[in-house]
Amino acid sequence: MSAPFRAGAIAVLGRPNVGKSTLVNALIGAKVSIVAPKPQTTRHRILGIRTTDKAQLVLVDTPGLHAPTGAAINRYLNRTARNSLDEVQAVALVVDVLRWTPEDDGALEVAVRSGLPIVLVINKIDKVPDRTKLLPLLGELSGRHAFAALVPVSAQKGQGIDGLFDTLVGLLPPGEPAFDEDMYTDRSERFIVAELVREQVARQLRDELPFATTIEIETWANEGGMLKIGAVIWVERDGQKAIVIGAGGQQIKRIGTYARKEIEKQFETKVFLELWVKVREKWSDDEAALRRFGYE
Repeated sequence: MSAPFRAGAIAVLGRPNVGKSTLVNALIGAKVSIVAPKPQTTRHRILGIRTTDKAQLVLVDTPGLHAPTGAAINRYLNRTARNSLDEVQAVALVVDVLRWTPEDDGALEVAVRSGLPIVLVINKIDKVPDRTKLLPLLGELSGRHAFAALVPVSAQKGQGIDGLFDTLVGLLPPGEPAFDEDMYTDRSERFIVAELVREQVARQLRDELPFATTIEIETWANEGGMLKIGAVIWVERDGQKAIVIGAGGQQIKRIGTYARKEIEKQFETKVFLELWVKVREKWSDDEAALRRFGYE
């Protein structure tokens, strides 16, 4: 008798910058979430979906849980991460092998309060050249909670990903798939494009990045086999606008070039991308502005 088909959802939790989105992309086998070397790159609840002949695993990528601040967007990020636990069968708690912080304690507390099985995913093991040092670390971490499993991985290098996938599928109940087998995310094409633009804002500006940037798609048309997109990069101050545009417009041109290439790769079509930068003061602390920009 063959094993029953399994289907369900697992929330991917952790503090900022532990590699949650890289892990989701590796497990799904497609670019579901954007990745940048900055905390709080993920701002939305994003589903990654992978279907095999034996199971459908839905991963809920979430913003990094962090110490709360007064800004509305920070409250939104924490609320989004916590609310993701209402719709899943288990939690994958991601930590960085190199250090455990008070924010990891906070993320673990949120996961434990859910009452769900927790798989501790110990990421970035490629940063530990002497693997014998992993054993005492695993022993130390296992004492923090009765985890369903501890799985060392390198999301970036693809190490341990197949084993983690099997472990997560084992926590899913028998059931029917909720999504078509060719779907890899629940997000729209416009959302994905906006995220790909924001990814390049983060990557190209790096330390100059104004944290308070968000992207709004203004125009979208398919013409003659080409996708024509107009997008606004919103910032909060004129000084931030100048940073994004750069001297002689070179910075925004660079952002647009790299974003266009990523969009073409994602959708396998020619793309014409036009970007503008506009200012809306304190949008990140304005509930109405957050709703307008899709932070629901």
